[in-house]
Amino acid sequence: MLVLAALAISCLLASCGEAPKSATTVQPRVDAGRVVFPEGSPQLNAITVVTVQPAGPLTVRLPGRVSWNEERTVRVVPAFAGRVTDIRARPGDSVRAGQVLATFASPDFASAQADAQAAETTAGFAEKALTRVRLLADHEVASRKELQSAEADAARAHSELDRARTRLAIYGGSAKIDATYTLRAPIAGTVVERNINPGQEFRPDSGAMLERPLFVVTDPDHLWLYLDATERDLRRLKVGEEVHFRTPAWPGETFNALVEQVSDFVDPDSRTIKVRCSLSNRDRRLKGEMFVNAELETSPREGVAVPGKAVFLLGDRHFVFVEEGKGRFMPLEVSTGPDTTDTVVVTQGLSSGQRVVVTGSLFLQQIIRTTQ
Repeated sequence: MLVLAALAISCLLASCGEAPKSATTVQPRVDAGRVVFPEGSPQLNAITVVTVQPAGPLTVRLPGRVSWNEERTVRVVPAFAGRVTDIRARPGDSVRAGQVLATFASPDFASAQADAQAAETTAGFAEKALTRVRLLADHEVASRKELQSAEADAARAHSELDRARTRLAIYGGSAKIDATYTLRAPIAGTVVERNINPGQEFRPDSGAMLERPLFVVTDPDHLWLYLDATERDLRRLKVGEEVHFRTPAWPGETFNALVEQVSDFVDPDSRTIKVRCSLSNRDRRLKGEMFVNAELETSPREGVAVPGKAVFLLGDRHFVFVEEGKGRFMPLEVSTGPDTTDTVVVTQGLSSGQRVVVTGSLFLQQIIRTTQ
């Protein structure tokens, strides 16, 4: 009995230690260039496909900023050195052309007035001398050469007088010496910047003056929009195209602008191309230096659009895997056109409605290579 019990225990232990036989997994095969998976193959779970759609128009998204319209903007700097005596305009004030912005005590302006007075005196003496020489020439006392010299002196004196008077007229002065220089608005608009304080001394040729003008006058009803485009976007940007943009200041609202100019060079630092657009801002909701996100919709494209992951390269040729049926995938050569970071336009080789592999194309390529 003990022997039979030991044999029974031994047999039981032997049967418990025996490993079960695993089911054999059926591998995919390659049939006439196609990858074919058996029905119910779990490997199909690693493959995703999408339906090919017509390419349609392309929406290009570009960052940008709002800026003053430089064709309607003036940065006002003084023509003469001096000291500020009165300030008449503040940021936000609407001004008309010729309106006084500030006044200055300027010795340089007084010198210009003195030059005009001296030129007026010189011209008077030259005119009297010419009259005297002409009278003498009529009585043959003065020579023709003396007459011509007097005429030349009078012409030079009058030219200098015209120059001095014109210079004063440009800056709103007269020949009367008072050293008061008046700075006026060259155009009608709104004062959007003021960099001047009472009693401030300044020189118009200083570097700080060139970088920070005393006043900036502009028309905020008309603005410019600068966009940063890439070289890839260049072929899609045309003058006259409409641009839609949004700004965080007004969520949910869309503004419009028109492309006016595309830069002729690429910025060497940022590798971007500046695109200038014009826009209307009559409600004054947009402000200078606002950041925006713009969208430019191009004309409809020919062909179909597929995800960028669906296209792969073999040598210098483009391919996609097309789903011909459940578990059947065929590599197909295609011709590609313009692309973005997300999609590729296929101009030949695919039709709308076909289904292409997006995830798993590398796996399918490996299966074909292992069977060759």
